[in-house]
Amino acid sequence: MDVHLGPGASVPEGALQFAHSRSGGPGGQHVNKTESKVELRVAVVAIQGLSLRARARLAELAGERLTADGELILTCEETRSQRRNRELVVERLIDLVRDARAVPKLRRVTKPSWGSKQRRLGDKNLQGEKKRMRKPDEPD
Repeated sequence: MDVHLGPGASVPEGALQFAHSRSGGPGGQHVNKTESKVELRVAVVAIQGLSLRARARLAELAGERLTADGELILTCEETRSQRRNRELVVERLIDLVRDARAVPKLRRVTKPSWGSKQRRLGDKNLQGEKKRMRKPDEPD
């Protein structure tokens, strides 16, 4: 069974490795005795439906969460529930893959229009005039 990561992207369920550990933060005695922190490990090559460019963007977006072996490590310890933290960490993976699949819009170099230059210079002159008006008159 595959885990659906978005349109055309999925990962085999066996490729997802979950590890659980004790979570920090508030929670009283509950925190001391339950393992609610979830760590998800998945090899980037196991994610199907990603182009080479999308994989490169995924590696860039992952940053330090990507190991030298090409394994993506995501953690979640937001809630006191291990089940909910598991759901949240999978959602984070889905969000990361979705962002990596989005092709960035190409920036076309343009230059300011004649009108925008005129408006900028006009505003600049108004500011200068305003400041000149604040100065006291010089005696002759």
